[in-house]
Amino acid sequence: MDDDVGADGGVDSDGTGWLVGSRLRRQQLRPPGAVSVDEALKNLLAVQSQEFAYARWSLAQRCGSGAADDAGGLAARVEDAVADGTVLRTHVLRPTWHFVHRDDLDWLMELSAPRLHQGNKGMYRQTGVDAKAAARSADILAAAVAGGAHKTREELAAVLGEAGFPSKGLGFIYLLMHAEINRVLVSGAPVRSAGGALKQTYAAFPERARQDASARNGDSGPARRKASLGQLALRYFRSRGPATVKDCAAWSGLTMGEVREGLRLAADVSPGALASFSRDGMDFHLAAEELDAVASAASRAGSGASRSAGSRGEPPRIDLIQCYDEYVMGYSQTRNHLGGTAPYFASAGAPMHVVLLDGRLAGWWRHDLSGGECRLDARMDRPLGAAGQAALEAEAERYGAFLGMPARLI
Repeated sequence: MDDDVGADGGVDSDGTGWLVGSRLRRQQLRPPGAVSVDEALKNLLAVQSQEFAYARWSLAQRCGSGAADDAGGLAARVEDAVADGTVLRTHVLRPTWHFVHRDDLDWLMELSAPRLHQGNKGMYRQTGVDAKAAARSADILAAAVAGGAHKTREELAAVLGEAGFPSKGLGFIYLLMHAEINRVLVSGAPVRSAGGALKQTYAAFPERARQDASARNGDSGPARRKASLGQLALRYFRSRGPATVKDCAAWSGLTMGEVREGLRLAADVSPGALASFSRDGMDFHLAAEELDAVASAASRAGSGASRSAGSRGEPPRIDLIQCYDEYVMGYSQTRNHLGGTAPYFASAGAPMHVVLLDGRLAGWWRHDLSGGECRLDARMDRPLGAAGQAALEAEAERYGAFLGMPARLI
């Protein structure tokens, strides 16, 4: 074989295999994993979640054994955390739907808000969401959900429609998003639709998200912003490193200058928690305790001595991850560690979620939940062999345990 083999398995034709092992560990896709759903979320700070059914798995698969202690699997634990407000779901960062822990959303949304509003400026103008309309609709929405009166999108549409505001289309959507960004609305306890699917509701932000400690202490303006920048940089690079400033900027929606400022502030917040090194003309930042392992893997890759999991006598490992998983979306400049392109727009009838073989893209999958069982459609882009097939079947079994129902490959 002419291609180098990466430090954590798979063909490393692009020379990024040395990144894989550390990223899998720091993102808790390798043991020991998180002790609970909320710890998994706190480690990652934010998890993209527009496809709720699959986003539940992004949290659950990072939990170690024993995290689910009763019937129903970890899917039920994630749903419980969303219902009680431990896990909140809202538009933040780039923006798109994200899960964020209730302890983190207040400061994270405040940090994101100026750039989110700037990015939406054209659509606000197009849909008539000016300062007056935003303020008046926010008062109406806040009153509608006050006191734990969680409401579905349809119910809020009716409330706004009665007040003369758009109740459908982009005008309605951007009124809701404006209220989310301004910390008026956030996710409430989901309700079951007639078909059994969970439906998002909206609640009062102050009733669900915990106010950041710096705000309770009276800090405001520049002081809060600096604290938040430092916290974001610290949490991002400790959970996703090795990564670059450009990776973090794309993930967070901040400028590269703001990320660099965050790195400087993180050194004050938690001295020695992060380390840096240069490779391939790029500066990487990561959790300090990972530096020796990453440097060793990079050295082996440079000398051509790195080996796949199989060549080290270890069984292959399959991971089924959603296409918007943080292992994918957490990077931009260095996403080529995947060894393929994701996310992508699948052709009609084709799965779009990602199968990893030893941390590298090796196929696509989706689930069909009907008739009391989970049917998994997994399409590999290479032959697996007996050990690889056994790893795929083991991952399918783990996914079934997560759902609390039998799962089989089709």
